[in-house]
Amino acid sequence: MSDTTSSDADLARRAIALTDLTNLDETCTESAIDTLCAKAKGGDAIPPVAAVCVWPQFIGRAKARLTGSPVRVATVVNFPTGDEDVERVVEQAREALRDGADEIDLVLPWRAFLAGDEDVARDMIAAVRERVPAERPLKVILETGELREADAIRRASTLAIAEGADFVKTSTGKTAVSATPEAARIMLETIAAAPRGRRVGLKPSGGIRTLEQARTYLDLAAEIMGADWARPETFRFGASGLHAALVAAIGGPSTPPAPQGGSY
Repeated sequence: MSDTTSSDADLARRAIALTDLTNLDETCTESAIDTLCAKAKGGDAIPPVAAVCVWPQFIGRAKARLTGSPVRVATVVNFPTGDEDVERVVEQAREALRDGADEIDLVLPWRAFLAGDEDVARDMIAAVRERVPAERPLKVILETGELREADAIRRASTLAIAEGADFVKTSTGKTAVSATPEAARIMLETIAAAPRGRRVGLKPSGGIRTLEQARTYLDLAAEIMGADWARPETFRFGASGLHAALVAAIGGPSTPPAPQGGSY
């Protein structure tokens, strides 16, 4: 085996362990969740992923299918548009936690934020943070492809961190532009500037489907945060199609990538 192949396989194993294997397809079924969870648990030379990310109605099924594994169950609230009212989003989070969700991915009210009403975004994150226990990570989805400008991405990252986000996440995967290295760099720089002792992670999500794309984001994290910073507590890939590419790099059985526009 060549050094390059070995390096690719090692990188792929590392990236799989940092992945939130995701199915947020509008036509997702119980059978699809069973398949997702079986894949998430890994096997042979394939490590388990960090978490699965599923619609709220599938939390219980995912938990049951993952019993005995280290894989966590994440779900989404205020998803995908970010336009729901605070009370409803808090109720969504409460129901998800009751059903066993280990992690909550909350969409920032990015339209209100862009319109200059940052208080709406601030109040929503604070309200959900109050509901979500400290041991259950809260990831705030900024929808960076819609924020577009570097200043807006930086301000949204700063706001989310100030209101208690454990991760800032690029995208829902439901818009024309999802994760980009440029947005990830801004978010990492904001994380690096967070108050000392405040641990915040990054979750690039949407459109990440190749080993080389995964390498780009991990290299960025190493450049800005340090070589050993990216671990499941501080870094996640939000992806489904990526998993097949990583398994192939390890030399495991290949599976077709998820269709674009559904899982991300």
